[in-house]
Amino acid sequence: MITTIIFLTSLITFGSKWIIVDDDLMKIIPNDVQSKIEWDKITNEFGNVDLMFIAFGRDGYSIFNEKAFSDLWDVTQSLENISNVDEIISLSNINRIDNVDDFIEVTNLQNSKFLYPDEIESIHNYLKKNSQVSKRLLSKNNNYTSIILKPKANVNYSDLVKEVLNITKNKLSDWEVYYSGVPYTTGLAPKLIQNDVQSLMKIGIIIMSFILLLNLRNFYAVGLVFTVIIFSLLSMMGFMGWVVFLTSSEKFYFTLLNSSMPILVLTIANSDGVHVMTKFFKELRKLKDKDKAIQSTMDALVLPIFITSLTTVAAFCTLIWAPLNPLTGYGLSIGFGIIWAWILSITLLPSLISLINWNIHSNAIKNKSILEKLTSKFSFYITNYPKYILTFGIILVLIAGTGIQFVKVDVNYKTFFKTGTSIRESMEFIDNEMAGSLNIVFRIEDEIKEPFVLKEMEKIQKFSELDSNVTLSISIVDVIKQLHRSVMNDDPNYETIPEQRVEVNNLFTMYSLSGESDDFSALVDYNYNVAIITALMKSVSTDQIYFFVKNMEEYIKNNISKDLNVTITGMLVAFRDLVNLIVESSLISIISAIFMIFLISLFFFKSFYWAILSILPLTSAVILNFGLMGLFGVKLSHVTAILSSIIIGVGVDFAVHYISIFRYKIKRGTKLETISKDVVNDVGYPIILDAGSNMAFGALLFSSFVPVQYIGGLMVFAMFSTSIGTLTILAASAEIFKKYLNK
Repeated sequence: MITTIIFLTSLITFGSKWIIVDDDLMKIIPNDVQSKIEWDKITNEFGNVDLMFIAFGRDGYSIFNEKAFSDLWDVTQSLENISNVDEIISLSNINRIDNVDDFIEVTNLQNSKFLYPDEIESIHNYLKKNSQVSKRLLSKNNNYTSIILKPKANVNYSDLVKEVLNITKNKLSDWEVYYSGVPYTTGLAPKLIQNDVQSLMKIGIIIMSFILLLNLRNFYAVGLVFTVIIFSLLSMMGFMGWVVFLTSSEKFYFTLLNSSMPILVLTIANSDGVHVMTKFFKELRKLKDKDKAIQSTMDALVLPIFITSLTTVAAFCTLIWAPLNPLTGYGLSIGFGIIWAWILSITLLPSLISLINWNIHSNAIKNKSILEKLTSKFSFYITNYPKYILTFGIILVLIAGTGIQFVKVDVNYKTFFKTGTSIRESMEFIDNEMAGSLNIVFRIEDEIKEPFVLKEMEKIQKFSELDSNVTLSISIVDVIKQLHRSVMNDDPNYETIPEQRVEVNNLFTMYSLSGESDDFSALVDYNYNVAIITALMKSVSTDQIYFFVKNMEEYIKNNISKDLNVTITGMLVAFRDLVNLIVESSLISIISAIFMIFLISLFFFKSFYWAILSILPLTSAVILNFGLMGLFGVKLSHVTAILSSIIIGVGVDFAVHYISIFRYKIKRGTKLETISKDVVNDVGYPIILDAGSNMAFGALLFSSFVPVQYIGGLMVFAMFSTSIGTLTILAASAEIFKKYLNK
């Protein structure tokens, strides 16, 4: 048996070599969501519209100097050579447009790596006259300059960021350097979070080991529990890899959403191991025979472990109906890990227990632990004051439940990072000093060269810039106005859109005499039938995104010609849709999971009363969880939303174990007068030990990443609420209604 299980576990684990880590946030959004449809359309027409920003300079030191332009030249050329980069925009490679003998002359703003002072002064003067360019690439006080990187579509941002950082750290080592933008945060954050979580998880596992050892008081026992945990975790990761290898399904890619998976499986696998080991020690203390103790333990626990595994798997499998794509792989992969933990608990664990020569007279087996003694005292209050305990629990749930109305959803990436971290400071610097780090894109479909269409586009730009979070907007309109001004002897009064289409055509014709035909490919398509407006923005909250998009949609509907086909998209708009999907996913997951658990409990326990009681603790815990999130201002994000799965996963375990032991003792003839006391004495200790050991992952509270802190805090709370809920609300209810439950 042992050899077979180890071989199968190794075979499944082998699949982990095919796990693919994916940082593309847009893949979270279903393909039928309008913002995703428009995003894909723009990507096909104009390439990737996500931008990465690199700012460098030195506080109190003007960027207009020979050293800065020399380094800018080097880093720009190096970045252009990255295979995953579509375009680099910086002062060293943009064009300048001048009037020479009444003709438009297009030249490079920076002609060579090394510049003379008068050449730098010429660049400075040109930028003074062209505020649209300077606002885009210079800081407010000219101490820093920005490099804008446009990645190719569908590239791995993690690989891209790694290459960019290698270049900038080498080429810009003498300067202060700041980074921002969706490609940067989504490319760098998963690795940072992974490293952070791994280090804190190690601390959590050490604390968990200490708590288990303190109570089980036997190294072999703790080692056996961790064998189940590690094998389950490895099997889950292997399963994900095998599915990717066999189906190539992107739903099983490892994304930021999956970061809580190891904690979940570790928690549930720990529960199975703890229940088996504590029950075995109790039976060995009583029967004085190892084989009989193993037999008695498995007789009592095979059914509850099976039911808890089945209900938990069913709860996670309901995620296949969630609207967020990766949650299908998330739910099924965790489900497999739970199934394997169940198999290990009823096969490998008893087999390993039987191989060990347990000392019946050892302190671990002969005497109760401190936690076990405390649990025994707790049973007295359940038996004697069930109504008071139940009333207190209900009042607590109702009070906490009032906080649900204050729960807010926020997917602002900047707030994911703790204040003072380098990535947060970089994002804040580019938001405050440069042109911002995010963007929204307007797609315009019409005859773009028509002055009327261009003026409508200008109206959209001007209205978007009224929002305090928008720093500037960019479109082909700005180019046409600049060309018009240049032709008219650089007169600022002519920085306008010409009145006739023929004049617009003439401007492009004059430009083509010295400029390249594809210079405007990022702004308008080849036939001038589709154009985009890019509004650069600071990092904003979900509410601000929603407000901005709603305002723009209303303005376009009421003030822009119906002949223009205008759509709004971009990562920020996708975030807006992600908000609704997060709430929808949470509701679907919670409601369907509770319903499935109710049906399974009804089938196995064959009692409507027991089925209701089985979902009572976890329903109360879910209300407490979201209520306290609202009261304490914990934001619901695409990471924290799925934490309801933790509550459901562990909550049903505790409830089913309590109910199973209650029914088991009734069948064995335990008197109703002492039933609750006996059940709490039997199952209360493993429940509290399981919850207490898993609370060790409160170490995640010290993470640099706010959602991970929330995971740590909610992990502790989930353990507390579900275990105490089982031993108060469920236990008190069972004591009060035990006459009906005995039928």
